[in-house]
Amino acid sequence: MGRVSRSVEHPADHPRVAAVKEALRRAGADPASIAGLVLLPDAVTTAAAAAAALEVEVGQIANSLVFDADGAPLLVLTSGAHRVDTDRVAALVGAARVGRASEEFVRETTGQVIGGVAPVGHPAPVRTLVDVALRDFDRVWAAGGVARSVFPTTFDELVAVTGGTPAEVA
Repeated sequence: MGRVSRSVEHPADHPRVAAVKEALRRAGADPASIAGLVLLPDAVTTAAAAAAALEVEVGQIANSLVFDADGAPLLVLTSGAHRVDTDRVAALVGAARVGRASEEFVRETTGQVIGGVAPVGHPAPVRTLVDVALRDFDRVWAAGGVARSVFPTTFDELVAVTGGTPAEVA
C-alpha cells in the first residue's frame, strides 16, 4: 500500500496546491484523496524519486507529462514504469506529431511547472489520456501542483476527475 517514510507536512496555502485541491473537490474526488495531499521534505521530480519517498512501486506513480500535439496541449498520465510511445499517442489522438512540450508551454497550459504538474488544477481543461497500466494498482500517487506535493488516488478517480480517456500509451 505504501507509506510516506519521512516526515511530511500538510500543504500550506501554496496557490498551485490550493488550485489542485479545489479542482479535486469540484470534480468530486474522494475526500481521502484531497486530505492525503501532502508536501514531502524534498522535491520528487521523477517517478523513481517519488516512489522511493513514498515507499511504493515506481509503477504506482502517475507521471503527468504534457505534450505538444500539433500545437495543442495533451496531458498523458502514465505509469512511472512506462515510457510514452509518442507515435502511438499521436495515432490515438489523431495528431500528425506529438512531442515533449517546452517548459514555457507546460507553464502556460497548466499553470504549473515540470516536475510538479498535477492531473487537475489547470487554468483551462487539458485533453488527457490515462495509462491503463495504472489500473494494476489499488492506489496510485499523482503530483499536487508543486514538485514536493503528491496525493493518493486511483485509476478510476484519475479518469473521472480529469475527464480523461483510458489508453495504452507505452
